[in-house]
Amino acid sequence: MSRVEDALSSLVSAVLPALPQEDEGSANQRHTDGLALTKEILSSHSQSAEPYDINHVSDLIKKKLWREDGAPDKAVRYSNLYSRLLTLPILTQKWAILYLLYQLTDPESEDGNSSSQPSPIPVTERTRPRTRPEQLPNHSQVQPTQHRVPLQDFSLSHRSNQASSQPQGPEPTMAINGSGGRQGQQSAHVQESDSKPGGLGPHSSKSDPEQPSEAALLRDLPFTLQGLSSTNLPFTSITTLQLPNNLPVPIISLLHTLAEPSLLYRSLSEFVQSRDEGLVGQSLRSTIGSELRSYLGLIATLEAEIRRAIASSPAVDSRGSIGRAGVTLKRCVVWTRDATMGLRLMSLMAEESKSRKGGQLISMIHSFSTSYGDPFVSAFAERILAHLTRPFYDMLRQWIYDGELSDPYHEFFVIEEDSEHIESKDADPRRVQANSVWEDKYKLDHAMVPSIVTEEFAKKVFLIGKSLNFIRYDCGDSAWVEAYSKVASKELRYGDTATLETSIDEAYKTTMARLLYLMDEKFKLFDHLNALKKYLLLGQGDFIALLMESLSSNLDRPAGSQYRHTLTAQLEHAIRGSNAQFDSPDVLRRLDARLLELSHGEIGWDVFTLEYKVDAPVDVVITAWANRQYLVVFNFLWRIKRVEFALGSTWRRCMTGARGVLASVTNTLGADWKVARCCMAEMVHFVNQLQYYILFEVIEASWGQLQGAIARTDCTLDDLIEAHTKYLKAITHKGLLSSARSTITGTREDSFTSQLHYILKIMLAYKEAVDGLYSFSVGEFTRQQELAAKIETRTAQGKWGIGDKDDEDTALPGDHNTKERSRRPERDTDSPLPPSFSGNAGDDQMLPSLRQRLRELSVDFRARLVVLLGDLSVQPDVDMKFLGVVMNFNDVYRPQRRKRREGSKKTPAEKGKEKEKEKEVGSDGQKVPK
Repeated sequence: MSRVEDALSSLVSAVLPALPQEDEGSANQRHTDGLALTKEILSSHSQSAEPYDINHVSDLIKKKLWREDGAPDKAVRYSNLYSRLLTLPILTQKWAILYLLYQLTDPESEDGNSSSQPSPIPVTERTRPRTRPEQLPNHSQVQPTQHRVPLQDFSLSHRSNQASSQPQGPEPTMAINGSGGRQGQQSAHVQESDSKPGGLGPHSSKSDPEQPSEAALLRDLPFTLQGLSSTNLPFTSITTLQLPNNLPVPIISLLHTLAEPSLLYRSLSEFVQSRDEGLVGQSLRSTIGSELRSYLGLIATLEAEIRRAIASSPAVDSRGSIGRAGVTLKRCVVWTRDATMGLRLMSLMAEESKSRKGGQLISMIHSFSTSYGDPFVSAFAERILAHLTRPFYDMLRQWIYDGELSDPYHEFFVIEEDSEHIESKDADPRRVQANSVWEDKYKLDHAMVPSIVTEEFAKKVFLIGKSLNFIRYDCGDSAWVEAYSKVASKELRYGDTATLETSIDEAYKTTMARLLYLMDEKFKLFDHLNALKKYLLLGQGDFIALLMESLSSNLDRPAGSQYRHTLTAQLEHAIRGSNAQFDSPDVLRRLDARLLELSHGEIGWDVFTLEYKVDAPVDVVITAWANRQYLVVFNFLWRIKRVEFALGSTWRRCMTGARGVLASVTNTLGADWKVARCCMAEMVHFVNQLQYYILFEVIEASWGQLQGAIARTDCTLDDLIEAHTKYLKAITHKGLLSSARSTITGTREDSFTSQLHYILKIMLAYKEAVDGLYSFSVGEFTRQQELAAKIETRTAQGKWGIGDKDDEDTALPGDHNTKERSRRPERDTDSPLPPSFSGNAGDDQMLPSLRQRLRELSVDFRARLVVLLGDLSVQPDVDMKFLGVVMNFNDVYRPQRRKRREGSKKTPAEKGKEKEKEKEVGSDGQKVPK
């Protein structure tokens, strides 16, 4: 105790100033009195019921320094000393030290003579530093008599720089209603009257017996804050609170502020009791209900403090006694301020949620967190989202781990189509079941994607669930999905972004790898793609050559005489006689020959086609549209192969006969055969270059791109479908199977396909004409052989070898008379010559008709070819331009653009240029030498 006595004596000596002209006895007496007063103060406050708040005492000391000095020097110095005091760990009762110093500077406050002096005791949560709820100190050891009103979990942030808890004047008034505190709607009825000297204002000395006292208002306040009517504060309707009309303006202002949470609580309670058709909406009501229960906990604590203050106050009607007890209307406003802000936010959320559901509702709540700068609003919205998003994350977890959509109220961003809708699409012959299941069973609803996730994230989630569902029901691997769900399933919740992204990435990689593994290993998708390339895109050369050779004689007959079993037998023969026999039996059994729809006048070449059958789930990639594209490409390539085969057979026949039959008629038909060989060489060159371009520059290059897309590590089934579609489109576009739109007329011009088909038709007709010329040459050779034998016989008989009659018989058909020509036998009806010159007009017209036919076909072929080359030269695709360069590598042709359609006028300059070109280009399309 001697150390305490010495410390107090030193403290009193330092605090008491030395008075001038004071004797030693008076100074000692004054020191003794001060020391006694200090001990009395310490003993009287040893069991103080007032709560300690070091920040509040510090603020009062700082204000006192400002009032006494008026300059900031002392206040700044005190602030520095106060900061140093807080850093000293050895002092455990810093509040007591500051409180003692404050009391020593104003001893009259203990006697109650200075009632206007602010007390350092009142403490609210507002004066504490801003901390999170979990960082608040543990007040479990605080005595129950302290005047602390905790905000519990309802207040998310605390203002540390707000005004003092001591009432300084009325708060700003505002209109209060039951819809979030907005003005312009039903407000609390307030009838204000002039403040009387006996009112409850801060300067009143006595109360008006007719108006309710502050203690009476405080007694009714807990009921009002819970939305219940009381004696002094009744509710006239669900959105209206009636205030007493004989209260001063400051009290009315405080009651206005306290009426806002009361009305908000009533409207929110009604919202919580309502029903909503949606899991997220129900979760919002549950979350708001939980917040309202926290609000009721705050009101319960406030009610306990009010009761304690009223019970401990000797004069209930005295405002000063209630204020010294630690509870006033002003302090109640301060204690409920953060709770009121929370009620406002929940009221806005409740009103906006009426027109939203699911992901839209989550986005609306999330906008409070991202679009407002107030930390309280952001923190409050984050806490609401933590509870609100639980149904959303439950649906998300079931979707990405089980492949099942559990969304009874259509709140998730994945939509499941009705089975009737899918069946109606399946009725379309262009669609098949597996493709419709993958493409149409589930859809991504972008309007329902919440703002807490990105579009890329939503697409990844959508693909994961759709793939799992496809693996389970279409691939028949439900056992793997169930095992995967048990191993990988994790709880997802809002705020744990790292875990969520990791889970989605792992599920994405695992699911995509499993799906591609099944498509490759179990269903042999890539083997089927390779088989389509080999058989329908003519990649298996020996098979196609053998098939065409075995079918050529049969396909020359009319289409009506074709039988499928004959075609199937020839197909099997081609498979057994080529390297196709080493392919998988599953691949070979899917290859079949069939006939297209028959039309009048068609032959077997026009209706024959190959078909490769695929079934589910491979038809997700090789769709019905893809099968049609393969069929179109095969028919086009089959026609080119047919022309190549026909020209090759005729060319071999001519080259073989050139050393025998044709050599004997050189003097009569040599010039005709020279022109025919040159034209056939041009046609063979054209067919070879066209075939090379399509098979290698188009198909092989596109196949390489497809293989590269499939080999990617992050390849998905959607990527595979897209790559296969791009592969077929590249083949049909670069393979001259697509039409082009005219840049002049804006209409569809003749496509490259129609041009090529017409050119190929001309080449077949020219081949038939050459065969007719060869047959005529054989006939001429036979006549010459007969004449030589006749001369030899007559010479042996001693007669003249040739007479006048023999000259007429051996002359060309155009030189002898009709009577002798009529005795010659007619041609076989199977002659390849057209009816116009196959014997109907007589032998005397056969050779001129052949020559005219060959000349017309040659001119037509070159004219069509130069137009095709002109169209290729202006194509933006480099490969298509290259095809034109290869076909005209020696500039033997001059490419021309097609003439404009009728209706498009030409300028005189354009007409002059066309005339000059017609002069430079001959009738056969070749350049005229200058």
